[in-house]
Amino acid sequence: MSAQDGRNGFQAPVTAAASAASGPAVLHASVVRGRGNRRRMLVGLVVAAVALAVIAVAGRLLEPVAMATDFAAKNLQPSIAHPFGTDWMGRDMLARTLAGLSTSIFVGLLAAGASSLIALALACLAVLGGPRADAAVSWLVDLVMGLPHIVLLVLISYALGKGFWGVTVGVALTHWPSLTRVLRAEILQLREQPFLSVSRVLGVSRHRIALDHLVPYVLPQFLVGLILLFPHAILHEASITFLGFGLSPDHPAVGVILSESMRYLSAGYWWLAIFPGASLVATVGLFDRIGALARRLVDARTVQE
Repeated sequence: MSAQDGRNGFQAPVTAAASAASGPAVLHASVVRGRGNRRRMLVGLVVAAVALAVIAVAGRLLEPVAMATDFAAKNLQPSIAHPFGTDWMGRDMLARTLAGLSTSIFVGLLAAGASSLIALALACLAVLGGPRADAAVSWLVDLVMGLPHIVLLVLISYALGKGFWGVTVGVALTHWPSLTRVLRAEILQLREQPFLSVSRVLGVSRHRIALDHLVPYVLPQFLVGLILLFPHAILHEASITFLGFGLSPDHPAVGVILSESMRYLSAGYWWLAIFPGASLVATVGLFDRIGALARRLVDARTVQE
């Protein structure tokens, strides 16, 4: 064997050993990175959820302050005493904004929760109810999605007398189609599994199959969809309230605040609209952030990114 061959023969085991050693190191680094990403996502999700909880609780506690009038302090610009200024009746705009956001969050929770349950029930019915039920659910989804969203929401709210329950029911009845499609697609994939065929052959009822197998399977997608419905519900509540088809003017709602502030912007009272509008956008952004983080936590592939 030549010196060159000896060198080649010596280098091969070293290269193989290096390759064998690098594999576990790379895998370990990937696992550590994945855990770090998951930890950061969880921290971000908790921080956003706590911020929303603080807004909701503070708004409820500040409702008496939000309704209190002081004509001696009307139309004051933002200051230390009144960070968001005061309106034409001397009401503190910070307290009114927080109270309005608390109302919007409460409406969003009720509406999104009801809408997501409707989506889950229709998705299970479409998959387990046979071809006719599937066709009926698909037709209903296409019908609702084909109608102008805000027009349908306004009509339902107006038909129910507007107010708190009119808005809540209207939002709940118009936000389920997209989630229904997602859950139906997930359940269709599960329906092809052998254990469901065995359950049907053994005589297990459709109701029991849905509770024992379908609902646990789509629970992660259901929770993510529920969270992502919140920002849409809040924005649409504020929109129809702004148009006069939502909450009544005696409620400290953000839509009411923005609608009333339009009459005073030309007089230079810019803070009446800027701060409530920016706070609404920030609240919606927090909900959207929670939904995005929850979706990434559910999908194991994105955690490694």
